[in-house]
Amino acid sequence: MPGWFKKAWYGLASLLSFSSFILIIVALVLPHWLSGKILCQTGVDLVNATDPELVKFIGDIYYGLFRGCKVRQCGLGGRESQFTIFPQLVKELNAGLHVMILLLLFLALPLALVSMGFAILNMIQVPYKAVNGPGGICLWNVLAGGVVALAITSFMAAVRFHELTERIANFQERLFRFVVVEERYEESFWICVASASAHAANLVVVAISQIPLPEIKTKIEEATVTAEDILY
Repeated sequence: MPGWFKKAWYGLASLLSFSSFILIIVALVLPHWLSGKILCQTGVDLVNATDPELVKFIGDIYYGLFRGCKVRQCGLGGRESQFTIFPQLVKELNAGLHVMILLLLFLALPLALVSMGFAILNMIQVPYKAVNGPGGICLWNVLAGGVVALAITSFMAAVRFHELTERIANFQERLFRFVVVEERYEESFWICVASASAHAANLVVVAISQIPLPEIKTKIEEATVTAEDILY
């Protein structure tokens, strides 16, 4: 049986892995990966709007991996519209990259659970095989954290190099053309970052659990027997 020191750290490692699992689910469900401001360029060109008037032509957009919302501002007031990524909008995007992001996050879910299982196993007993010990915990956390980090990087690449926001903003727009003037990552994106960070923290936790505690030695006093003690 592992000592209380290792049990405490392995318990923390299992909690971090489970929290990563929950965070990934939340990030998948919430449609707030990125938000931004979109300018109705067609409306601006029609009325030859100047800087103070541009506010009337700037709308909002936010989206996640499955759905989102867009507010059009083309000089006649805001018009809100909801949209879904699947099945129509994905054809306008880089479908392969978007599907890869989803697959990576879905793969990270079982990996997080496996890393949690390994931490619980080490908390209950000392495994006979080295691969099931602390090295196994580190391996599964590296895999889970690496997969989440790759999904995050892929999403950033889709936004920056494939103009993801602009493609979504101009989806099914025939009369108006929108230009992205501002983008910022929202809570779902940062939740994924926290998920990957949880697995990185697990590596530190496992390393700390291997620190040997100083042994507390009790001093045993030797009894001295004198000649007077023998007489009595």
